[in-house]
Amino acid sequence: MAVAHYNEKKMKTQKHPISIFTWHIHGSYLYYLSQGDYQIYIPVSTQRQEGYYGRESTFPFGDNVIEVQAEEVKDLQVDAILFQSHKNWLVDQYEILTEEQRRLPRIYLEHDPPQHSPTDTKHVVNDAEVVIVHVTHFNKLMWDNKNSKVVKVIEHGVIEPKVKYSGELEKGIVVVNNLQRRGRRLGADIFTEVSKRIPLDLIGMESKENEGLGEITHTQLPEFISHYRFFFNPTRYTSMGLAVIEAMMTGLPVLALATTEQASVIKNYETGFIDTDVDYLVHKMKLLLANKSLAHEIGEQGRKYALDRFDIYRFTEEWKNIFESAVAKNENYEKENRIYQ
Repeated sequence: MAVAHYNEKKMKTQKHPISIFTWHIHGSYLYYLSQGDYQIYIPVSTQRQEGYYGRESTFPFGDNVIEVQAEEVKDLQVDAILFQSHKNWLVDQYEILTEEQRRLPRIYLEHDPPQHSPTDTKHVVNDAEVVIVHVTHFNKLMWDNKNSKVVKVIEHGVIEPKVKYSGELEKGIVVVNNLQRRGRRLGADIFTEVSKRIPLDLIGMESKENEGLGEITHTQLPEFISHYRFFFNPTRYTSMGLAVIEAMMTGLPVLALATTEQASVIKNYETGFIDTDVDYLVHKMKLLLANKSLAHEIGEQGRKYALDRFDIYRFTEEWKNIFESAVAKNENYEKENRIYQ
């Protein structure tokens, strides 16, 4: 597939009704977001620093994801700006966007719950006109969003994998990037503890340095994990992981801590196993290792649940509505201002 690049002579194509500028922060999320009917422009730089990776080759982005050299972003005409990190909001927008671009409709996509204080952290956005979109209701609940008039939740959307769960490997699979470096919050200690009692494989960035199997590309992930008996997420405190949803859609029974949004997704003996007691989860891992038919049954129920709740078409339609609403509101505001001038 040819890489889409920004064309100076054609500032904005008419292939999609709305065009968005954002940064490449979370590749999996950007890939699923790009399934919608809108164009997404992302910056790229030779340094490839955070947010400026461009398309890269890890995800099979379509032609509606278009690279723009960072120094050329100021010449870009788009309908809205989508922020995805504190750095985007506090630093990046002032370095590469013009004053006029910073007056465009703005949406802030919050991927994570607050880390400084779970309940008393004010959100970085201090502009009431910026729409904040959280990826889970848990995130919205925990952040102090009082500075914003409009706070929405758009739950994840994931494309259904084309592989089927087999589960013949009598071990569990854990998918976490940089697990040891991210420590207790992502459950590094829990993984170490459980792996002494249950056979577990770890994949993800920097996993080889911690006796894991290394990084598996996004396109290869469903096939790779489908052979494991179960999926284990040791994370204590983060957002609802896309890897968990992808595992459920592949048909793996998922075991996880009953924290964050996971508590509303995984039901014991229905879509997986969930608890705050690690010993309970270890007991259920042993149960699944001994009972392959039960693993298949729970995995299939989880797959059906995930397909319904995290439907990719619902996801992209909700995002399209957010973009269209923000653009329409901005156009009405400008029209009223012209009338009264």
